[in-house]
Amino acid sequence: MQNLIKTVTFSVALALVSGCSYVGVYKRDLAQGNLITKDMVSQLETGMTKEQVRYVMGSPLLQGPFDENRWDYVFYLDEAYADVEEKRVTLTFKDDKLTDIEREGNIEDDVELSTQGGPGPAVEGTGSSGGAPAAGPSYAPEG
Repeated sequence: MQNLIKTVTFSVALALVSGCSYVGVYKRDLAQGNLITKDMVSQLETGMTKEQVRYVMGSPLLQGPFDENRWDYVFYLDEAYADVEEKRVTLTFKDDKLTDIEREGNIEDDVELSTQGGPGPAVEGTGSSGGAPAAGPSYAPEG
């Protein structure tokens, strides 16, 4: 009986103490919107057509439903263990020609996006395949 009480007491104490520990949570960088680089913005010039702008910058993230002459390119990066970075470029057109370029945020510093490969820490070390299921169907037609 003494042994059982000691074992139960030790188990309860261990459970309580382990609940107080801090285990870091995996966070990843969250990038949203249009990637805006200084090279892209430096290519913009007033007088460009909408098609030329779309070729340089891509499709706008926001285009006003009542004002098709205003295009907004927004980039938002919430870095896992750092600050949030937001960049915005607003372009105004008149008669299908670029007339105004507004910049917000630090456009001069390009953002380095993580291109880290692999399945991530949740499945690392779970086997030779990395724990990730094979992509695509497993059925192979005979022919």
